[in-house]
Amino acid sequence: MLSVSYQSTIINYRFLCVASRQASVLLLAACLPAFAAAWLTHPQWNEPLCEGDIALADALQRQPPPLWIDARPAGDFALRHAPGAFPLTPDRWDAQLPAVLQRWAPGQPAIVYCNSPACQTSHDIARRLEEFKLGPVYVLKGGWNGWIRN
Repeated sequence: MLSVSYQSTIINYRFLCVASRQASVLLLAACLPAFAAAWLTHPQWNEPLCEGDIALADALQRQPPPLWIDARPAGDFALRHAPGAFPLTPDRWDAQLPAVLQRWAPGQPAIVYCNSPACQTSHDIARRLEEFKLGPVYVLKGGWNGWIRN
C-alpha cells in the first residue's frame, strides 16, 4: 500500500497536469481570435493595391482602350513591350511620369505590368498612379509573361 503523502503527491501531479492542459487550451482559444484579428487588420492586408488584377483578354476588350504601363527594367522594355506601352519604373519615376500623365485621359483605364505575377513593382506603380485619380488602375494578371504566352 502506498503512503498517504505519496498518494497525495500523485494526485497533485495529476491535478497539475490536467489543470495545465486545460489552461493551455483556454489560453489558445482566447488568443486565436486576437491573432486572427491582428492578422486580418494588418495595414498591409487592408491597403488597397489598385482596382484589381485584370486578365489579358478582359484588358484588351476595355473601352476606352487602356493606357499600358510597363514597370519592367529599361532593358526589358527596350527589347519588347506591349504596343503603345509607356515605361514607368520606380527608379525613373520623375523622368517618365510626365509622358504618362500627358497621354492618360480622364476616365481611361491604366493597366500596369511587370515581368511575372511574383513581381511587386507593378502593384507599387499602380498604387502610386491611383493617387492621380484619372481613371481605374489595374495590374495585368501574369504580367509580361502572361502577355507573351497569349
